[in-house]
Amino acid sequence: MEAMRAVQILNPSGEVTMPRPARPRIMCVANQKGGVGKTTTTVNLAVALALHGNRVLVVDLDPQGNASTGLNVPHHAGIPDVYDCLIDNVPLADVAQAVEGIPNLWCVPATIDLAGAEIELVSVVARESRLARAIAAHPETFDYVFIDCPPSLGLLTVNALVAAQEVLIPIQCEYYALEGLNQLINNINLVKQHLNPTLDVSTILLTMYDRRTRLADAVEQDVRNHFGDKVLQAVIPRNVRVSEAPSYGQSVMTYDPGSRGATSYFEAAQEIAERGVKLGGAA
Repeated sequence: MEAMRAVQILNPSGEVTMPRPARPRIMCVANQKGGVGKTTTTVNLAVALALHGNRVLVVDLDPQGNASTGLNVPHHAGIPDVYDCLIDNVPLADVAQAVEGIPNLWCVPATIDLAGAEIELVSVVARESRLARAIAAHPETFDYVFIDCPPSLGLLTVNALVAAQEVLIPIQCEYYALEGLNQLINNINLVKQHLNPTLDVSTILLTMYDRRTRLADAVEQDVRNHFGDKVLQAVIPRNVRVSEAPSYGQSVMTYDPGSRGATSYFEAAQEIAERGVKLGGAA
């Protein structure tokens, strides 16, 4: 019911379609700076695309498990999670859970066990490509796979970068946000050179935009000048509803579909879907 209500409010005329891509798009949502809206972006884009007919898988690769919380997927200790896939070769299909109330959406949860995976992976054979192999071996095909990365540049993030074809970088409209960006781009380039030549920073999303400040405007101009077309036109504002939604185990899409946060993420998802069609045709 909530999913239907969300679609009716966000897309009342039904004019907006989010075309399915011709081949699966695996997107890693990364930024080593914490608190820039990685998880919020992952959850809300995934829900928006799933509500419009795309088959979406969210892989929660952050030991804090916030994406699992935001999708109301159980992730307490003892639940099979992404750790089992990385360390024990458990198939991803055995770990993925259907997200309640949102058709076409599945989530691979992260439990606190994942906190130790960074160290355990060091001695594992082909440690950088464990996640890539797990996703490739999944029997079903998804239109989108979103990988929510931890706020660091360790082995978990490297696994996400090796598994993905595209990197989506959420950038907070604050001065410090630009400082760590060079390091992130350098690391992405290293992974591209040595481990995953097809990797591309395809999408930049500006988050936590406060239109009352000159600074937000200046950061936006800087990012658009530097990254050009990669920056989505949709900008995510600072919005209380976006922050409240996870405490109800929901995305802002179903929690308050009429809010500015929900409509902004809806527009961002639409842009991402349309760009995918331009890249490789629709399914």
